[in-house]
Amino acid sequence: MSARLGASLSFLDWMQGVQTAMEQVLDRFLPTLTQVPAKLHEAMRYTALDGGKRVRPLLVFAAGDLFDTPLPLLERAAAALEMIHVYSLVHDDMPCMDDDALRRGKPTVHVKYDEATALLVGDALQAQAFAVMSDAVGLSELDAVATMQRQLGMVQLLAQAAGSAGMCGGQAIDLASVGMTLSLAELEQMHRLKTGALLRASVMLGAMGGKTLTAAESAALDEYAGAVGLAFQVVDDILDATADSATLGKTAGKDAADNKPTYVSILGLGESQALAEKLRGNAHQALAPFGDKARRLRELADLIVQRKA
Repeated sequence: MSARLGASLSFLDWMQGVQTAMEQVLDRFLPTLTQVPAKLHEAMRYTALDGGKRVRPLLVFAAGDLFDTPLPLLERAAAALEMIHVYSLVHDDMPCMDDDALRRGKPTVHVKYDEATALLVGDALQAQAFAVMSDAVGLSELDAVATMQRQLGMVQLLAQAAGSAGMCGGQAIDLASVGMTLSLAELEQMHRLKTGALLRASVMLGAMGGKTLTAAESAALDEYAGAVGLAFQVVDDILDATADSATLGKTAGKDAADNKPTYVSILGLGESQALAEKLRGNAHQALAPFGDKARRLRELADLIVQRKA
């Protein structure tokens, strides 16, 4: 589904269109069940397909609206980001980390299969993400040199967002913070890495596949991505404290049970809700230079803050 093809659709129809398209894209980019080792590939497909809100692919496609990013690059960026995200969930759920049995409404990979398989699923999905992002198949109709330069920059950004300076670093801080009292600034730093880095990468990859961004464009998108990245985590903390497991598709109340610092534990429920709304306003304000062409990004900021699961 082209980002531009959905311009006249309602937000809900556009979102469902991207989510449906992503199932097909992921199915195409994941190893098939007929490839050896079959068990590993089955487990990769079990966790990556048929589940999740696909927030990161939605951000990729929405950012692609701004700069007419070619569909093949949008698909590769969205698939790579979702694979990185899913791998992080698989590892996060393992007994050595958060030890959870439920994810996206079904048994986690280490429960469904075993711990060794879950470890390998995460490793393989991470490798597959970079294989997908760097491959030139299907991009032959685009300007070869410009496309390769963009892909290299996109691969570098994805690696930074996923590594110790991004998602993995945030997870390390999270694990080290169990039972500790963090300041609000320390909590924000942790989540800018753990959750925010991949969300920022989603916005930037969707945009930079279409053009070389100016400093002003990059700064505006960075401000937007920072706001929605923090808002996503604030709302996650609120939902963990207020929703049930059936609604969330994962174990509710786990942060409190594990004595983890959260926005709710530091600020309280009311102030956390107010902060989420403030961040939504900041995200909208950051998009002002782009006018109506940033409509999908605005709608996604609303979705992230107003979601119930």
